[in-house]
Amino acid sequence: MHTTIGTYGVWASQLGLLPAEDAAAHARTLEELGFDTLWVGEASTKEALTHAGLLLAATDTITVATGIANLWARDATAMVNGARTLADAYPGRFVLGIGASHPPLLDRRGQGYDKPLTATREYLEAMTKADWTGPEVADPPTVLAALGPKMLALAAEASDGAHTFLVPVEHTRRARQALGPDRWLAPEQAVVVADSRAAARRLCDGHLAGYLSLGNYRRNLERLGWDVADPTDVPDDLFDALIAWGDPEGVAARVREHLDAGADHVALHGFTDRRERFPVDDLAAVLAALRSA
Repeated sequence: MHTTIGTYGVWASQLGLLPAEDAAAHARTLEELGFDTLWVGEASTKEALTHAGLLLAATDTITVATGIANLWARDATAMVNGARTLADAYPGRFVLGIGASHPPLLDRRGQGYDKPLTATREYLEAMTKADWTGPEVADPPTVLAALGPKMLALAAEASDGAHTFLVPVEHTRRARQALGPDRWLAPEQAVVVADSRAAARRLCDGHLAGYLSLGNYRRNLERLGWDVADPTDVPDDLFDALIAWGDPEGVAARVREHLDAGADHVALHGFTDRRERFPVDDLAAVLAALRSA
């Protein structure tokens, strides 16, 4: 694969909440800091491929990846040809991350969530058969949002790897075993530079409550032995397993644990107290700590 995601990225779907000019400015800052890849999603914010194109246009070297583009939001031909359009315009700088999303998000679209594993398998197959009469261009890498064993197996079989979200280090270890040695593994890791767990929880408890209200994430943690009975009351040990908090060196140590467990790349997901504030300072501090080792 001619595209690279490097080792350190930023999971920055909150850029979808910002005006395009502000999002572009943050993307340029992350590029200047030396991050390898910028991950953006869509959910109920900016459409993923359009947003990726705007950020690619605003930068020069950083790779932009969708984390993730919802496969129910567009048919397979639109997905892969949109990705090819970006690969043509920005050679070596785009990665297509796709996934089946979650039932509540599809409910808002008036769509059903039926047999996501089968749907994803058929979608990936349809992408390989999509008509394309545009210029000759190498397909960009495709990674799959995958948590459970069956979706990880599909990622290993039919894509270039897996993008995982809200996972402890133990999941990264198991995911590497499921993917084998030749597929990318790129987990997201929530990071907070804070001097106490209480301070970190003020920023991240709402984040965890929102995501743990989704069955896919709860079931994934339950497979790993965690009890997620109440998403609004996450115990400290689970909080610590999911949120890397502390000084920059301590946070960097967690990132290295994922790499030691088999990740090729870790996407740092920072938090602030207001949506219009992007956590550039924390991300820069953690990246500096990672590079100083």
